[in-house]
Amino acid sequence: MLKTYEKAVNMAVQSAQLAMILEVSAYPKPGNVHRTADFKDTKYEHFLASAVAVLPQLQKAATMGIKVALTEIKPSQVGIGALIKEGIVETSRWQRGGNTNLGILTLIIPLVTATTYTFVKDKDFKKLRENIKPFVESTTPIDAVNFYEAIKIAKPGGLGKTDYLDVTDPNSIKQIMMQKVSLYEIFEKASSYDKIAGEWVTSYNITFEIGYPYLQGVYKETGDVNIAIVHTFLKILSAIPDTLIIRKTNLATAQKISEKAKQILDMGGLTTKRGTKLLWEFDKMLRGKGNKLNPGTTADLTTSSLMVAILNGLKP
Repeated sequence: MLKTYEKAVNMAVQSAQLAMILEVSAYPKPGNVHRTADFKDTKYEHFLASAVAVLPQLQKAATMGIKVALTEIKPSQVGIGALIKEGIVETSRWQRGGNTNLGILTLIIPLVTATTYTFVKDKDFKKLRENIKPFVESTTPIDAVNFYEAIKIAKPGGLGKTDYLDVTDPNSIKQIMMQKVSLYEIFEKASSYDKIAGEWVTSYNITFEIGYPYLQGVYKETGDVNIAIVHTFLKILSAIPDTLIIRKTNLATAQKISEKAKQILDMGGLTTKRGTKLLWEFDKMLRGKGNKLNPGTTADLTTSSLMVAILNGLKP
């Protein structure tokens, strides 16, 4: 089976890996690790290693999408939670930079699965977005438990407390299994304050409605993939206050940063001298205060937008 659909598997996996590498390489991606700037403990090469490390999980996700398309298994049997957890474990084996890709894998794993499913069923990607829905909606309590364990392994920054099945509460996993709460149901609750969870619930609204079309437009206009990625990052940040910044600081601070991103885009960003100067200053400003102003969620959403663009023909 895998040999027959090897092209589909390779396309999905390579698109995901290329998206991860291009996103972290784009510069100056304000407040994040990029090819000219590191954090103290998490560096550019850690992200490159992470993109390579998750190859087995991406291949599994791609294969599962094909199996669902061929009706060999149901969407609920894909094991999205386990694939995310396994990806985090592999990431920790291959690099020492801490959490580099929990948010990315949460977005990319369902996208990879839907990609191969769509390729087999529809032969093109017009239905890619709608085909993500059955995979995330059919997640199980086991997926939820695996995802909680992935969080504990990754130890993401700015992890606060929640009233509903808090990930830091040892009893949460027991409650998930007793109450039979799926990962999708947890994300429904979290979608009001976490934009990655919100992508699952809205069939990747930010990715498909903001990031991907904007990226395509900028790339068509400039012919420069770095400009397209950085400007897409700014576009998403200007439209959506960053979840990670909100968790580490507050909504008002995140909104001010979004306003600044919009100002830089309005100034032309990397296409003008003034915009470029402001962008580098913005990057430097966001790097203070212990990386509390790191727009990490925006970077994850830029990655998923990039993957969709690559699937639709974007080449650096």
